[in-house]
Amino acid sequence: MGSKHLEYSDLSLYNFINENSKRYPNRIAIEYFGKKISYAKFMNCIDEVAKALVGLGVKKGDFVSVCLPNTPEAIFLFYAINKVGAIANMIHPMSAENELVHYFTVSGSRFVFGLDMVAKRIQNAMKGTAIEKFIAVSVKYSMPLPIKVGFTLTSKKIELASETITWPEFMAMGKNTSEIAPVYVDKNDCAVILYSGGTTGKSKGIMLSNFNFNALVDQNIEACGGLYEGMRVLSIMPIFHGFGLGVCVHTVLNFGATAIILPNFKAAEFHKLVFKYKPNLIAGVPAIYESFLKANIENKDLSFLECVIAGGDSLSVSTKEKFDKLLAACNCKTEVREGFGMTESVTASCLIPEKANKPGSCGLPYPDTFYKIVDPTTREELPAGEIGEIILRGPTVMLGYLNEPEETANTLRVREDGYTWLHTGDLGYMDEDGFIYYKQRLKRMIVSGGYNIYPQNIENVINSHENVLMCAVVGVPDQVMGEICKAFITLKNKDVDQDKIIDEIKTLCKTNVARYALPREYKIIDEIPRTKVGKIAYMELLEKYC
Repeated sequence: MGSKHLEYSDLSLYNFINENSKRYPNRIAIEYFGKKISYAKFMNCIDEVAKALVGLGVKKGDFVSVCLPNTPEAIFLFYAINKVGAIANMIHPMSAENELVHYFTVSGSRFVFGLDMVAKRIQNAMKGTAIEKFIAVSVKYSMPLPIKVGFTLTSKKIELASETITWPEFMAMGKNTSEIAPVYVDKNDCAVILYSGGTTGKSKGIMLSNFNFNALVDQNIEACGGLYEGMRVLSIMPIFHGFGLGVCVHTVLNFGATAIILPNFKAAEFHKLVFKYKPNLIAGVPAIYESFLKANIENKDLSFLECVIAGGDSLSVSTKEKFDKLLAACNCKTEVREGFGMTESVTASCLIPEKANKPGSCGLPYPDTFYKIVDPTTREELPAGEIGEIILRGPTVMLGYLNEPEETANTLRVREDGYTWLHTGDLGYMDEDGFIYYKQRLKRMIVSGGYNIYPQNIENVINSHENVLMCAVVGVPDQVMGEICKAFITLKNKDVDQDKIIDEIKTLCKTNVARYALPREYKIIDEIPRTKVGKIAYMELLEKYC
């Protein structure tokens, strides 16, 4: 089912935001620790960064890695990279060293802009890759002076390798460059790489076009409704994530709203940010709403909130009910609206309409987006109410996986209707009114705090320990994070110091696994249960030990 048709832009990401920003030059585009940047200044900053990129030697078609949290510099870079005709390779700054090597290698990136706090990791990962230059960026550069001074005084001094360029040194490279015109790129050219895992557990680069991102803006505005210039949006979802980049940045900045950004935050402190910044719209993963419920805010005023969006993971019916009740008690007239999507379609591709009485549903498909539920084995379409694999097609569906033709062919499939459909790997059903209900992942994936974690990656690391016989990593329910990782391990030799072995495994994981994916608990057991056909019985493991 798909809804109304929209007309979409043929512009590049840069030209799209440049045209839109002319409508509201004096409105605030970005707020960062209280520092406000107008749209006119925002576009000027992007243009200055683009000149520096040319000075650095970035050319059309180059992959430029951006390994940064939500800072103004990261957002300037995102659009400036597009202006010079390059491709933004967006990377989680807390990625493990071996993951960085993979991201640099698969993209063939020549340059990386990375967080100075993880400089050592980036410098180690660069060796043997095509990376020519590392530009270190601090979260303090755009802070207001008093906050910057305080941050500098309380932070450890970071040692950078002599060949590393700092952001101010990079910006100086554009000083002698005259104003540059945007390099022509086609709307269907790849503009952005975002990373996701797959059935193999290996993280794949998702190629997304200018058209994918710009179409998402129009779809979001239409599906969400009630959005307006000057709206304040708490944009705390990270920009290396489709939700953060596609919804909280690109959409927000293309209807004249203010994106309130922060380089990091704790889910447990989310409610403090809401009361501090008083946004009109918040969008985030269920974990932030679950932590909100733990805060004692019953008598506070939330009347400034006009729209609340949940995505990135499944929001339980009970959490939604509790949060809606809390909003009503705090003088807020809206309710939480859940969406569904995946990075292979940038982010959300369906959203629950306002005041829709459909408990457990994640909504109706976006304009020009069509959903089907098919049998995972036969691929035949299933009737309303029957659970199967969710597949979809629409203007935000990716170009494919970077240098992964086989994986692309498995995920993007042409059906008998002649259209290419994205096979999500998620199970759900559609009701008779066309509303989508997400049930669970077809793949064995753990979602923790909105991040996709692929257990096979962690298992491979743990299994590399010389005394590990077998391990299984499972997702254990957690009230704040949704799920957390727990590792079950069997040993080759049981007559050893088990505490010492666990310490060694923890060290191994800290070196080779991203921080957000680290198991919270490591448990040595005698035997990992198996099914009759010899596969690990994950459900039995959970029932027996969790």
